[in-house]
Amino acid sequence: MLTIKRVATVVSNYQELGGEKDNAAPAVEGEAKGCGRNCLGKCCLPASDLPLYTFKVAGEDCAEESIFSQRPPETSFLLNLLLGQWENRMNQGLFRYDITTCKTKVIPGDHGFIVQLNEGRHLKKRPTEFRVDQVLQDFDERKFNFTKVGQEEVLFMFEQSDDRYSHFFPSAPAIFKPSSPNVVAINVSPIEYGHVLLIPRVLDRLPQRIDCASFFLALSLAREAADPFFRVGYNSLGAFATINHLHFQAYYLASPLPVERVPTLRVMTSVSALRNGLVVSQLLKFPVRSLVFEGGDTLWDLSNAVASSCMRLQRNNIPFNVLIANCGKRVFLFPQCYAEKQARGEVSQQHLETQVNPAVWEIGGHIVLKRRKDFENASEDSAWRLLLEVSLSEESFQEVKAHISEAVGLHKIGTEAYNLHQNEEAVSASSAPAATLHWHRDCLVMKGRA
Repeated sequence: MLTIKRVATVVSNYQELGGEKDNAAPAVEGEAKGCGRNCLGKCCLPASDLPLYTFKVAGEDCAEESIFSQRPPETSFLLNLLLGQWENRMNQGLFRYDITTCKTKVIPGDHGFIVQLNEGRHLKKRPTEFRVDQVLQDFDERKFNFTKVGQEEVLFMFEQSDDRYSHFFPSAPAIFKPSSPNVVAINVSPIEYGHVLLIPRVLDRLPQRIDCASFFLALSLAREAADPFFRVGYNSLGAFATINHLHFQAYYLASPLPVERVPTLRVMTSVSALRNGLVVSQLLKFPVRSLVFEGGDTLWDLSNAVASSCMRLQRNNIPFNVLIANCGKRVFLFPQCYAEKQARGEVSQQHLETQVNPAVWEIGGHIVLKRRKDFENASEDSAWRLLLEVSLSEESFQEVKAHISEAVGLHKIGTEAYNLHQNEEAVSASSAPAATLHWHRDCLVMKGRA
């Protein structure tokens, strides 16, 4: 068994308490339900009302907008809602530190790696031992999970609409469908502005593993946000997920990520390579051997292809990270081996001392540093060398591509390099849409209950 020791990120204010009733903060008088904590467990949630956002599935995809467009995208109702509610929780003092005061800079160089100094995440806590050689692990109710989160950390439920419109209900029964609700909650140790957690079917207590339904939900969140600066990420067990309860992460960063700018090489496509056929490409000139999925006739096509690929990697015990970018039109898949190398003592001491855990955001090029000297001395070379430690060998990467080709039913294609984005001018951070309210034309706000 391979294990590493690391300080677990605190994503909820109830995490360090272990969710125990006796240690929890008291509920507000007159609002307590169930166990008295207004948590997301079966004791409280079925009797609760929460805000509800329902997303449309039919109809057109989000506007053909790119992070490299000079025209800022229209701000969607969902993104305004999410960021507005996130700021509300910040004003309530629910976060462990003020992320807006953390220094961030773009490292000079060809790739534009983004580094942030976040000393608030580096707390003097005892490291915990994590198993890193088993991607699929059973749910353990004895450990922290999201049913122990207080409802004040929840922004809204996120469900599929019954018609071709998006709707927002300020208050709705938490159990209004036979299935368990999907919830969007704050991450109390944010990496960036608007950092949230998407927790599918929270009451079902699903372990950290992707399936078709959960991935479609995550892809729909990126699509509905309709802003290329809002990305959704996923970390598998063995690839720096520390909570074995199914969740995705997302946040808003008004700058292109380095991984979004690199040239790509088409390596696989769907059997019927029509104009809207699915295409899988390999990243070039990037330190981590990675793939990007694009195309498909529908959102389901893209979602099922990525989910099937992830499920195959899970079954073959290959850790990975996923980045959903460009309103859900591009999905990056990063198979990785850093934690395994760390457990085997194969990572350099220089990289270990930085205490950087290269998960989805770090691989994408947004690197959170915990020591001031690392931030001040950050260079493109140091970022590149760190990410080189993450990458699979060429032989292992070829095996991953074979798994994906078989799982999705893809055909290998020629070796013509292409890049749709690298020569276009990127949007500056100052031109990104601000978190101000614009009523979205396809969203109906319902004042009553769902």
